[in-house]
Amino acid sequence: MSGGQRFTQVDAFADRPFAGNPAAVCVLPSPANPVWMQQVAREMNLAETAFLVRRGDGFDLRWFTPTVEVDLCGHATLASAHVLWEEGHLKPAETARFHTRSGALTASRGGDLIWLDFPATPPEPTSPPLELQRGLGERADIQYVGRTPFDYLVELASESAVRALAPDMSALAGLGVRGVIVTARSDNGSHDFVSRFFAPGAGIDEDPVTGSAHCGLGPFWATRLGKQELVGYQASARGGTVRVRLDGDRAHLGGHAISMLRGELLH
Repeated sequence: MSGGQRFTQVDAFADRPFAGNPAAVCVLPSPANPVWMQQVAREMNLAETAFLVRRGDGFDLRWFTPTVEVDLCGHATLASAHVLWEEGHLKPAETARFHTRSGALTASRGGDLIWLDFPATPPEPTSPPLELQRGLGERADIQYVGRTPFDYLVELASESAVRALAPDMSALAGLGVRGVIVTARSDNGSHDFVSRFFAPGAGIDEDPVTGSAHCGLGPFWATRLGKQELVGYQASARGGTVRVRLDGDRAHLGGHAISMLRGELLH
């Protein structure tokens, strides 16, 4: 890939600058070498870098962490849709259509929010491996352990326990999954649940806001709280809010996005 490729960095699932989860978005003129894309993602050193190429009625979309390509990423998809509208690749009322490793995904505008249409990934109960208990710590009061297609989902006894958790990343890195979602019912009336997401095996110790994790969190909490529309808060240092609407086997994820910087790759 020659120089001159522009990129935009976006704070996704953020209602103010310097919050949410930053993602870099590159709209490419043609498909690029995956080795180059991985190198760019490593250079950006963000949780995700998204690469888009126009294709028929939509865009091919791929996501890379600094170390691996991933199958599904919510915040970088939200950031990608935001860039396509903001930079004129799509008209304001057009639906953004993406072809991805996880199938066809869409994003649309609803009021001041961007809504992603993702597959729901409800967790199935499972026995926790010893590395998971060791990674979360012996004092972690685990109420439930489940497994989605990508991650372990662990419920703790309280929001304060989720916020105070200090995992052993080396133990979690060896679990053989994308990451570990830790969650609890919220003590704050403005949110239904809180969560944190750890993915040291994918090169991200703690992800600031993980849209795709809410494809599992939404069904999990819908069952417990008896509601199909929920509001989750990811309690990372940056923090971010993800709205979830469940519709059969789909999870609609809503959030804001803010462009933070634009630049040009020279190599």
